[in-house]
Amino acid sequence: MRRENSFRAYKGMIIDPTIQSFFTGRIWPRTETPFPSNKIEAYVKRGYFTVIPAIEQLNSKWQQRYKCNRCHNDNPKSFITFHCARCQKSCRYCRHCINMGRMSSCTELIVWNGPAPKAQRSHALYWKGQFTQAQQQASLELTQSIELRRDHLIHAVCGAGKTEILFQAVHKALNEGLRVCVATPRTDVVLELFPRFQQVFPQTTIHALYGAAPKQAGFAQLVLATTHQLYRFEQAFDVMIVDEADAFPYTMDASLQKAVMKAKKTSAPITYVTATPSPQLLSRCRKEHWGYSFIPRRYHGYPLPVPRFQSLWNYDKTLEKGRIPPKLGHWLQEKIDNKQPFLIFFPTIELMEKAVPLFQQIDPSIICVHAEDPDRKEKVVQLRNEQIKGLLTTTILERGITIKNVQVAVIGAESPIFTASALIQISGRVGRNIHYPAGDVVFFHHGITTEMDVVKAEITRLNNADMRGDDHEASRY
Repeated sequence: MRRENSFRAYKGMIIDPTIQSFFTGRIWPRTETPFPSNKIEAYVKRGYFTVIPAIEQLNSKWQQRYKCNRCHNDNPKSFITFHCARCQKSCRYCRHCINMGRMSSCTELIVWNGPAPKAQRSHALYWKGQFTQAQQQASLELTQSIELRRDHLIHAVCGAGKTEILFQAVHKALNEGLRVCVATPRTDVVLELFPRFQQVFPQTTIHALYGAAPKQAGFAQLVLATTHQLYRFEQAFDVMIVDEADAFPYTMDASLQKAVMKAKKTSAPITYVTATPSPQLLSRCRKEHWGYSFIPRRYHGYPLPVPRFQSLWNYDKTLEKGRIPPKLGHWLQEKIDNKQPFLIFFPTIELMEKAVPLFQQIDPSIICVHAEDPDRKEKVVQLRNEQIKGLLTTTILERGITIKNVQVAVIGAESPIFTASALIQISGRVGRNIHYPAGDVVFFHHGITTEMDVVKAEITRLNNADMRGDDHEASRY
């Protein structure tokens, strides 16, 4: 069959389905597309695209104000004036989304104005797992909320099977011809979710979008993306799901929250999924009458491991002097002797990198990982496949990682970077597997903080709440 036969006519012209699939729902710089510029310009002339400025000047009586039409940032402090070599004029660019390519006053964005690809309405769901009663109820509640176009909050402890709860609701939405996005603040979570969704929806075109993601063909009716990637979408999705909705940087960045809102269609419901919802999120859920699902126990029925506190005085000075503190060394050797994989969390990259050669004297396979590490995906796989004994890490691995029988230590748990939310997520890495439902979580510290006490009390409370059969949200979260 000739290639032209697969093209569709629109306004008397033939539409290239690869262009149609790529641009549907996207907002993109006019001169930086992955297609020949002459073809894009021909499509612009025929009205296939709407052209808008990247930086829009807003009307204001008091001062000049601007808005970035890609990320919707309108903070005056985030716009920088510079002499532009391209237009040879004084330009402004948006500093907020500069890491995804510079948006300047002379930059033009294009938005697809033609028909959307025909949505598939027959999707297979290959999942043979068994829901617990709480999971089944949450799955039904979520499906109902999506049908009613109502926002929803799934509040479930780490290891409760939150991803599995999404499957049936996503399947129903796909079979209705809806386009679904599962967004998350962390690349590692996208990398963890992608193969799981591919396995469950083998006949569905799924794209995983994150920094440096490979090019993916076809029209994706199901998109897994970091929240940063949603800057590049506009009115694209019929169903929006924000997984790990409490994670940094999403909770601290208003523009990422705006990106979620602009990437979904106006009437599309949002589902927030988290083990540690903020008080603000819980308040919105109540005031705006969202759907709400609460699961206080893991899918395998065992309680959450409760962290223990262990003093480690002057740990930073000891490591800087080239020694592993004895208590930490004993913990490490015990895990190696028991053939238990481990994660050790550090408050800073600098301290972790000083510790790595000391740990490698005990076992050369021990390595470290952090947010800027290009090999962090491969290192996690090595730990999962038992090719290495353990990983030293920053908070980058506090979520979105499941390792069978993993044990966890936090060095410097009193550090401000280890918030209660982060420590709950870190604790949640342990005991997720049905064959290893328990495990060790130790907070090595130079003084117990309120955040540490809150975590221990909260995990204990959730365990006790489930034993009593309570069905209410967490006190602090």
